[in-house]
Amino acid sequence: MGTLSNFKNYTDALPKQSKRLPVLFTSHGSPMDIPLSKEERPFWNALYHLGIDLQKNYDVKAVLVVSAHWCSKGTFVNISPEQKQIYDYYGFPANYYDPKYQAKGAPTIAQEVSKLIPSIHETTEWGLDHGAWPMLMHLFPKADVPVFQMSISYYESPQYHYDLGKQLKSLREKGVLIIGSGSLIHNLQILGPKFRSGDMSPFGWEAEYDAWIKTQIDERNITNIINYETSHKLGKLAAPTPDHFVPVLYSLGLMDPKDDIRYFYEGKPSIPAFSERSFILS
Repeated sequence: MGTLSNFKNYTDALPKQSKRLPVLFTSHGSPMDIPLSKEERPFWNALYHLGIDLQKNYDVKAVLVVSAHWCSKGTFVNISPEQKQIYDYYGFPANYYDPKYQAKGAPTIAQEVSKLIPSIHETTEWGLDHGAWPMLMHLFPKADVPVFQMSISYYESPQYHYDLGKQLKSLREKGVLIIGSGSLIHNLQILGPKFRSGDMSPFGWEAEYDAWIKTQIDERNITNIINYETSHKLGKLAAPTPDHFVPVLYSLGLMDPKDDIRYFYEGKPSIPAFSERSFILS
């Protein structure tokens, strides 16, 4: 990775704003919720009102999403001026593929990221996957904010992801809203049999882990969060694969010591072995 001083040199090309942008960590919801309106789905409604506040209080030039659904070998950034919508879920009724979200890309800002860190590869072969557009569809429903994604290098350590997040800090002063999009609890392996039986009640352990991870975030116990697989007995059960958990490490890496942490959604998730706990750092 490049150094923070190198990053400053590259991002000096972007005008500095008077207000530093917040950072989000958000769930992107279950695909089952995609056809639901914000009136039907409290989580969508929370995103909608958060988006109004963000555009009222900040000049959001672009959005960078680190999505759980773009995993790769190595880290990539999408520099395409056009963003194709990716329906990367399968076997759902036809109306689940009806929503359209056609935001533009932000190639100039995306290229700044790859200039900083030579190991990050540029690509135009991705778009907005379902870790991005269902959430953005409610956060910025007019699709009037340019957006691009950066992939998760699947085989890297949690420390790698946290450190990479730290290197993106200067973008907060350049009008870029950075969003880690995943889920603090996400275990589809054990959900399957329960789901097929029609039982959507929680397993029971989710509340314990949720309370623990909230405490770690509140107290900024970053080491415990980075070592999530071993720092709590339920760590591997809550996150058996890294894809949905490590987006929070990007968001926390971007955190400033002066930032406040506010949970804009803490509601009951729509499915077991899942979390929709979402927060904003500002």
